[in-house]
Amino acid sequence: MYVLAFVATYFIIRSESRRKQLSLTSDDAADLVFYGAMGVVLGGRIGYILFYNLGFYLSNPLKLFAVWEGGMSFHGGFLGVMLAFWLYARRKKIPYLSLIDMAALSAPVGLGLGRIGNFINGELYGRPTDAGWGMIFPGSDGVPRHPSQLYEAFLEGIVLFLIVLFVSRGSKVNGVTTCAAIAGYGLFRFIVEFYRQPDAQIGLFFGLLSEGQLLSLPMFIVGLFAAILLTRHHLAQ
Repeated sequence: MYVLAFVATYFIIRSESRRKQLSLTSDDAADLVFYGAMGVVLGGRIGYILFYNLGFYLSNPLKLFAVWEGGMSFHGGFLGVMLAFWLYARRKKIPYLSLIDMAALSAPVGLGLGRIGNFINGELYGRPTDAGWGMIFPGSDGVPRHPSQLYEAFLEGIVLFLIVLFVSRGSKVNGVTTCAAIAGYGLFRFIVEFYRQPDAQIGLFFGLLSEGQLLSLPMFIVGLFAAILLTRHHLAQ
């Protein structure tokens, strides 16, 4: 799913760079995807370690490199991509906001594919449910659970892509597309977390909110207010 996401990102960046009239060759687009891939993998891994299971990895340092056992955080991957694209923008002298707007259009595609991969692997499943579509996942406790991976694939993948595409075509303000992606993801992730099984080593804060929700709510707030500020600044000019 990562490979499919990176291939899709390459073609989206090529298409968007032509639309935005950015001087990106096919090699430049491939380099940008490589930067993004490193940001996703390294940021996602470091983010998971810091946000979700730091104690375990401090006790088992060799497990830091056991990525085949799972353990990736979207929030860490997001920060990793933002940093990687900033480095690339400085290197190529390309406006940073224009660059990350292209990545924002690619992000829902990768998110949707990633959640389908979670579903296929039977991981990151939902909380127990008596709904007719509840599923018993291999290796679980045998209790029917929400297929929350599919909820996320629909909201974070299909719906978020349509929202970001609409904003990217409707707004001429650089950075607003990225803000829409950040706010949309934060909102959808916050909602789906009510149906997703919390991480066993963390549980719920205040008996209600998961770690994912505590990390996603600021994304929604910051993304929304940043979009408003960027738009106001643009109109004031």
